[in-house]
This record gives sequence, C-alpha cells and structure tokens, in this order.
Amino acid sequence: MARALELHPDRLFPAEPATRAIARALYAEVAALPIVSPHGHTDPTWFADNANWTDATSLLLAPDHYLYRMLYSQGVDLDALAIPRLSGTPATDPRAAWKLFADHYTLFRGTPSRLWLDHVFADVFGIEVALEASTADRYFDIIGEKLASDAFRPRALFDRFGIEFLATTEGAHDDLAAHKRIRQSGWSGRVVTTYRPDGVIDVEHEAFKPAMARFAELTGEDVYDWKGYLAAHRKRRADFRAAGATATDHGHPTAATANLSGVEAEALFAKVTRGDWTPADAELFRAQMLTEMAAMSVEDGMVMQIHPGSSRNHNAGLFASHGRDKGADIPTRTDYVHALKPLLDRFGTSTRLSIILF
Repeated sequence: MARALELHPDRLFPAEPATRAIARALYAEVAALPIVSPHGHTDPTWFADNANWTDATSLLLAPDHYLYRMLYSQGVDLDALAIPRLSGTPATDPRAAWKLFADHYTLFRGTPSRLWLDHVFADVFGIEVALEASTADRYFDIIGEKLASDAFRPRALFDRFGIEFLATTEGAHDDLAAHKRIRQSGWSGRVVTTYRPDGVIDVEHEAFKPAMARFAELTGEDVYDWKGYLAAHRKRRADFRAAGATATDHGHPTAATANLSGVEAEALFAKVTRGDWTPADAELFRAQMLTEMAAMSVEDGMVMQIHPGSSRNHNAGLFASHGRDKGADIPTRTDYVHALKPLLDRFGTSTRLSIILF
C-alpha cells in the first residue's frame, strides 16, 4: 500500500516551540498577500503562448538541473532522463524517465528540491500518496491529465498562485518578442523582463561572437567600436525598460570591478574583440563593464543585481556533451569588499544607484 503524502504545516518553521509560535504568527500576516517576484528565470513564452504543458517529465524533471545533477552523481544516465544533449534530445519515453526518477526519489530526502516538489505534488496537483516506484505511473497520469486542462495553463496558474509581479531574465541579444506578445494579448498579468548583458560581455563564453552579431543587428550600432558598443547597451536597456524592466542582472565569475580611464577601456575593448585576449584580460573587461553598467544605472535608474561566485561548467565532459546549465556549477569564495571598491569609489554615493548582491 502506498504511503500517504503528508506535509506538516510547520515544516518551514523553527523547531524551538516559542520561536515557532512567533514564526506561525508572522506567516499568518503575509500568507494571503500577493507574490512579488523581482528576480527569476521563467520562460516568457509560457505566458505569451499560454499553451498546455504536456507531461511531468518535460515540466518538472528535464528542465531542472538541481534534480538531475543528484541523479547523475549517483550514476543515472542523463539520456535515460530525457535530458537534451547538444546533438539533440534523446528518444526517451517521458513515462520511463519519470519512473526512473521515482525509483531514485529517496535520494532527495532532506533537500530543498524534495521540500518544493512534495509541496507541488500535494498542494498544486492534489496528490495524496508519496512518490515512489509503485506510484510513479499514478503520478504521471494525474499530472498529465491536469496539465491538459485549462485550469493548468500558465496564465491560469499565474492567477491561482496570486502572482502580482513576475520578472524573467533575457540576454542583451534577445529580441523580447515573447514579452511583446504578452503585452499585445491584453492579458492583465504583469510579467516583465530583466536586462542580462553577460552574453555580450563575457568573452570567455563560447557564444560570445554570435551574441555580439545579434547585438549589432538589434541595435544598428557598430558594436566593435567602444563608443558604439556602449551606445548599443544604452539602446537595449531602453528596449528592456519599454518591456517593463526595472533591473539588470550580472552573473560574473567574481564581483571584480574596475575604473579604467576612457583610453584604457577602449584599448582593452579592442583587444578582447580582436580575440587576442588572455584570461586576465577577460576578467578585467568584465570588471570594467560592471562599472559601466553602474554608470548606466545612474542614468536610467535600473537596479543592479549582481550574483557572482559560481564556477561554471566544472564537469568538462558534461559540458562537451550537454552544454551549459546542466548542474555542473560549483560555488566559490567571493570577495565583495575589495572587489566592489572601484565601482563604489565612482558611484557609491549616488542616490540613483541601487545594487542587490546575491
């Protein structure tokens, strides 16, 4: 007989009774308030198309590298989980992938992933039994049936969850077509974008060259000239603000900033765009561009969100076969005090600059 899926109402509160009582009272004050989500990575095409998701694997498993990084660490083949390769998506039956996930669900005991998923299963899909090998098919069928209904389309869930504001994140070379379709649809949900220029700043990124080409196409600027490059950023920031953006997002390897002279910055830019840069040059260019982005935030009022310190694609073999964002990123020690000083020396007293550090 399948075990019941039981979620304790105090599961996120402190264990000490008196403190837990305070936490309960505080939560009761905010539980019914709308959700305001100023930073996130949901796909805006969900809300532009408002199409039904198809199955549990494609919605909950295949896109979530926090799940399959655990399974991969325990020897589970990513192809068997329907995780796309650079060469294409393996021909894996979604039900079989879900059953494999269920077979290994005990690996997630005590993790935030398990905490969140059990909440989704119980409170969103109304499932009353725990996920395990014997209930995998039941889960797959229940979730699939509900996802096929109008009540589980993206906009319906947006309203059901009480979301008041949701920010997505797009690159400087994104045309924002999905956000345009959302606005043109007449739907009342507020979904805005966030300016993420990393793709046209990080010369060590394997897609830097095509991103720059698209950047030039979208802005009409000579992005291989220093002044034209900065002008292109200003144009794109204006485009993003027109699509509702209030913030920028920067995920550099470190929090390093620099305050080069105009001549020095232009010479560095010429070097990195010629392609004869060193890793030190790439780091210095990222550092200078954080300061340039701060300068633009002083001009246009966009909040800077900086979340450095992740060593990306640590697993070279996985990166070669599956590409980026496949669960192979590792946190590193991050210095903010010294790293941000050049930026703050220049703009730290400006009343128009707001920075959020992750």
